Amino acid sequence: MTTTPMNANTDTDTATDTGSTTVTGHFTYASWDETCATDAGTSPRISHASVVNTFTGGIEAVDTRCEYICTYVTETTGCFNGMEFFSGRLGGREGRFVVEERGHFGADGTVHCAFEVVPGSGTDALAGLTGKGRFVAPHGEKSVPYTFTYTLPDLPA
Repeated sequence: MTTTPMNANTDTDTATDTGSTTVTGHFTYASWDETCATDAGTSPRISHASVVNTFTGGIEAVDTRCEYICTYVTETTGCFNGMEFFSGRLGGREGRFVVEERGHFGADGTVHCAFEVVPGSGTDALAGLTGKGRFVAPHGEKSVPYTFTYTLPDLPA
């Protein structure tokens, strides 16, 4: 999986020609609880991580819930898949939605992740939400920039 660099200096909405909106911001790890599902210290190994994050900027959500399955092929490299539940605000609209996340860990500990809204998971004013995003998290960073491009149907009058 490849990712492109993100502009971590803005937290503003930008309309695009396709009717989609791109937002940026940061998320902060509130907690990370990882347990090994196979023999610890061996490779390859599988683990399960329960993570709580807080998002600011384009996405405003406190205490998101994320469940990851991680595969380590060496002590520091591997890949992961997960689902993250959001309850908060996006584009001035409130609701809930879920994103599916896929990524990998580089040899230097950097996490590269792409995520996409699970179709049909948007609720309330976020019903019909579609979108994709990404982040790159250098090892040890607690505040991580993200980029998210989304579309939402017009609200009924």
